[in-house]
Amino acid sequence: MDYFSVPFSLHHFLLLATSLPLLTFLLLRRFSPLHRHLRLPPGTLGLPFLGETLHLVSAYKTSNPEPFIDDRVSRFGPIFTTHVFGEPTVFSADPETNRFILMNEGKLFEASNPSSVETLLGRNSLLVMKGSLHKRLHSLTMSFANSAITRDPLMVDIDRLVRLNLESLSGRILLMEETKRISFDVTVKQLISFDPCEWTERLRKEYIHVVDGFFVPFPLFSITYRRAIQARAKVAEELSLVVRERRESERKNDMLGALLDEEGGSGGGLSDEEIVDFLVSVLVAGYETTPTIMALTIKFLTETPLALAQLKEEQDMIRSRKGKSEALEWNDYKSMPFTQCVIDETLRVVNISGGVFRRVMTDVNVKGYTIPKGWKVFASVRAVHMNEDHFKDARTFNPWRWQADSGTTNSISLFNPFGGGPRRCPGAELARIQVSIFLHHFVTQYSWVPAEEDKLVFFPSARMQKLYPIIVQRQQI
Repeated sequence: MDYFSVPFSLHHFLLLATSLPLLTFLLLRRFSPLHRHLRLPPGTLGLPFLGETLHLVSAYKTSNPEPFIDDRVSRFGPIFTTHVFGEPTVFSADPETNRFILMNEGKLFEASNPSSVETLLGRNSLLVMKGSLHKRLHSLTMSFANSAITRDPLMVDIDRLVRLNLESLSGRILLMEETKRISFDVTVKQLISFDPCEWTERLRKEYIHVVDGFFVPFPLFSITYRRAIQARAKVAEELSLVVRERRESERKNDMLGALLDEEGGSGGGLSDEEIVDFLVSVLVAGYETTPTIMALTIKFLTETPLALAQLKEEQDMIRSRKGKSEALEWNDYKSMPFTQCVIDETLRVVNISGGVFRRVMTDVNVKGYTIPKGWKVFASVRAVHMNEDHFKDARTFNPWRWQADSGTTNSISLFNPFGGGPRRCPGAELARIQVSIFLHHFVTQYSWVPAEEDKLVFFPSARMQKLYPIIVQRQQI
């Protein structure tokens, strides 16, 4: 049980009541010089030290988190000041400002996430690292991903592992649990060339605890966060053994091989710690993001029968021209235009990454306001994607909006599900391939119905509250 699930005692109440006046005075004193000398974006800092963190978390634990930002935008405008996760933060729901923040990475802004996330991922993870090391590893990842995409073995591996995991599906299942297993197996294979086995399954179970620790509002008091730290240590220990063994053996054509071959600017290679942190963060992405899109695409298709019928027709045509055991190839993937519309619309509605945190490196002038050095900014992707001014009927799942003749040029320019600038997700295309292959096999070989009502929530990340239980049956072909 977490600390904050325990009711306050009278002692706690009296302590809080007597502390609030002092805390309020100190906080106002801290920020009053800024208000006098700088034109900060309007807003409110909320409670002392707690800020508006609890309001943010409670909103994102529902299926409708929009009011947290929408209410403040209506009061203060698309750029406003708040105080979350222990720091004053400027939120942006403005697409121009978001683009400005993303494109000035390393110049005016630098990566900055809640300390709980940075600790769990490691200081050398792609999400956390900065400067020349980030540029090196981001470039290396992009290069490896792009070259891998054009290699048939990658498609074969993904196709094989998707089929392997789907073979046993029957009756009532938790779809998000199954897609996470698929995606984890695929990511492990791409990173370190391990096929599914007892070792990979033990690693996956530890990752469940690691991910649960993300964005804990007050990690110092959280049992969940302490368990996540312990799980992270076990994962790092297992991956360290793999890295040490691979240093002494023949290189393989996987991501670990590329990392071991990376010499760096001074000719020195990456340390074991740097490689392990990198692997930990990529495995987190492989466990938490892509499988969510896989499962939620099925949810939205289930609720939109016309879209399901059109996607199934597209995939049936591909299946009809291939042998029963023949793996999908690059040309098959490129002949799925409506499938890509469905994936895009799922990305837009769900917003796996609701936005990005950055720290201000120097006083920055934005839209007539000044954001002080050291403050955080949050470029909200979700606020743009769900804005009716940018996307007609924004709350409605409508994959046809992405078709070439739908006149959505302006909307496409505002569509930003994989981030932007120097930190744009290097595995974006690989994620699309994996989702596409999963959809192909699932919709052409299975029928399903929801097993019970479930709802989408967004904290600590986008997910179905009950992991989307469905009853699935293999079709007779």
